[in-house]
Amino acid sequence: MFRPLFVFIGTRYTRAKRRNHFVSFISLTSMLGLALGVLVMILVLSVMNGFDHEMRTRVLGMVPHATLESATPLDDWQGLAAGALKHPQVQAAAPFSQMQGLLSNDGKVQKVLINAIDPLQEAQVSIIGDFFRQGRLEDLAPGEFGMVIGDKAAAKLGVGLGDKLTFVAPEVTVTPAGMFPRLKRFTVVGIFHVGAGEIDGHLALAHVQDLARLQRWKPGQVQGVRLKFADLFQAPRTAWELAQTLGKGDYYARDWTRTHGNLYQAIRMEKAIIGLLLLLIVAVAAFNIISTLVMVVTDKKGDIAILRTLGSTPRQIMAIFMVQGTVIGVFGTAIGALLGIWAALNVSAGVAALERLLGIKFLNADVYFIDYLPSQLMWADVLLVCAAALVLSFLATLYPAWRAARTQPAEALRYE
Repeated sequence: MFRPLFVFIGTRYTRAKRRNHFVSFISLTSMLGLALGVLVMILVLSVMNGFDHEMRTRVLGMVPHATLESATPLDDWQGLAAGALKHPQVQAAAPFSQMQGLLSNDGKVQKVLINAIDPLQEAQVSIIGDFFRQGRLEDLAPGEFGMVIGDKAAAKLGVGLGDKLTFVAPEVTVTPAGMFPRLKRFTVVGIFHVGAGEIDGHLALAHVQDLARLQRWKPGQVQGVRLKFADLFQAPRTAWELAQTLGKGDYYARDWTRTHGNLYQAIRMEKAIIGLLLLLIVAVAAFNIISTLVMVVTDKKGDIAILRTLGSTPRQIMAIFMVQGTVIGVFGTAIGALLGIWAALNVSAGVAALERLLGIKFLNADVYFIDYLPSQLMWADVLLVCAAALVLSFLATLYPAWRAARTQPAEALRYE
């Protein structure tokens, strides 16, 4: 019977006396401050999760998880792929060759990395086929010297589907008339858009047989085998094991951590650091409850003295103010969580609409690896943020409640 009474009194104390609206205002601002801290923390963590997700699915879905290569072109890549597929971590394998150079058209030049592939095998190790805007991956036919480029490269070079491009290889041909660069004309058969500036602007795809001819290799020779792993974080160790066991030292391995590992680790580290900083903001908002409750205790000294004279124990007085602080924490956390979830689910569309309205691009793909703001809401993060806010709010009630419990009735009623 007493417990519901003290809960009722604690909730009523979230409002001060009519003559003292300032305390009510402080209670409201403490609640709103906590809500704002929870909202911002959920939103920012969701954006960091979005960057993490896009890094895994888009960028790491495009670049090889790992490759097995040798110092000389491979004659039997099928045997190497079959040996790699026996490992339980390897899901797929496909041949590839690479060559750096320049693409030129009408006086415009763009550096490029040609990734020569077998279209029939590439779909097993890459998601590039999901991002075609024009053409298809299957349009890369052997002997036709077709090329697929990103939309940023196509825009810079001013080419479209069916146009010709000149590839300038980083080698020269020695003739009696002197040294001349090696040139080859390619036809644009496809244009893709991944959303990552590095890929859309500097990656091109060609057929593996065409690049073998350009590099003056024998038919069927490739640079190496691209591997796709079930767990991409096992790529460094597994690729090294495969290189040692399959080739007995004849092969060497490269994995994604050498090309994009620094960026991925930076995203993970930024998420941890930003999460810690935002938690401090929530802590500041939660500990505003201390000042609120201290003022309420001062405002309610007369009521506390009356309750004490009626037989309330210090423990029960302490419970009243702990209930009041907990109510502020629960409502503030609930409001912040609801607004944070809504913001996390709509921030991508909202930023895109704002960019269209203002005509400004907030994320430049030349600086960041994607050109839009991703967001992925994870309920584990929401629960963690809410739990942290509630715990901090509860801890913030202890000192004011203890101070209220120490109020002496005779001294409190002296000036009433």
